Amino acid sequence: MSRQQNKQIVGGTKAPPACLIIEDSTFDQIKMTRMINKNISGTQIYVATTLREARQTLAKYPISVILLDNHLPDGLGADFAVELAELKIFSHIAVVMVSDWPTPFMWAKAATAGVLHVVNKSEFGQQYVLDAFKHAQKKTKPRLH
Repeated sequence: MSRQQNKQIVGGTKAPPACLIIEDSTFDQIKMTRMINKNISGTQIYVATTLREARQTLAKYPISVILLDNHLPDGLGADFAVELAELKIFSHIAVVMVSDWPTPFMWAKAATAGVLHVVNKSEFGQQYVLDAFKHAQKKTKPRLH
């Protein structure tokens, strides 16, 4: 898909799309940021290393997409995804869980929360970023595939 086609995915929205990366690994933060910048131009990217920082960011900024690690210093991303799904103000956000070791427990929590994708970090690629932004543009609650 060309860069111009990717721009059309998020074009026409009132505010530029925003992504919150919740990840405690600097390497993975950089990888995800590069993936977004390469595929979806004009995206505002916020980074949180803890769930506490993520909650603060969500309180301040309108977020369209969340890329969420499961093992964070102050809790599990899967539990945070359920928390977001239960709050109407955040339930529309497209969430992609990106984890080193997706477990059956994590899959079950993700399904409960309506997480769009659960992906191993080694398999994370542009298709997941593009799909998340497509869902965010529709503003419909995503389903687990």
